[in-house]
Amino acid sequence: MTPVATPPAPAPQKRGPYDNWRPPITGVGVLAPVGATSLVLPCLPGGALVLPTGTVQEGQSPEEAAQAVLTGLPDGLPVRRRVAVDQVQMRRRKITTHIVVTAPLTVREARALTYRDPRAGVQVLLTAQALAALPERAQMRALLGLQALAIGAMIYMRDGEIQRLESVQAA
Repeated sequence: MTPVATPPAPAPQKRGPYDNWRPPITGVGVLAPVGATSLVLPCLPGGALVLPTGTVQEGQSPEEAAQAVLTGLPDGLPVRRRVAVDQVQMRRRKITTHIVVTAPLTVREARALTYRDPRAGVQVLLTAQALAALPERAQMRALLGLQALAIGAMIYMRDGEIQRLESVQAA
């Protein structure tokens, strides 16, 4: 009788903690200061305050996408520059959020703004009050974005940790 060869045991498959089987999402968050002391925040039904956000479509820059987040100004939103990029690995998808900041608005301009969600109203709050009212992740993004603007930097974050900080040339 001829011995039967035993097949080699299959090697264990190595996988990362998550597979990105869903397409990534790219979004934009807008920091719209009013003067030097306040921020514009949408107020959703139920009273929740949020950072103004939207989706960046294929072929669109975050600065262009910001124009659709807050509307109502005749010349469009005066976007100054991008101040931060935050990447988060969710269970099956990567989410990248670009934070852009506008030039300071007047109170009159801020009151003319409408948020992309028509159910939400737009409020102007003192910066400290606005930051305290935001959810933790949005609070971190807003605070780091304002700091990056103040020091002339661009911040890159991954899963809530700062990966690098770059100096930005003044235009």
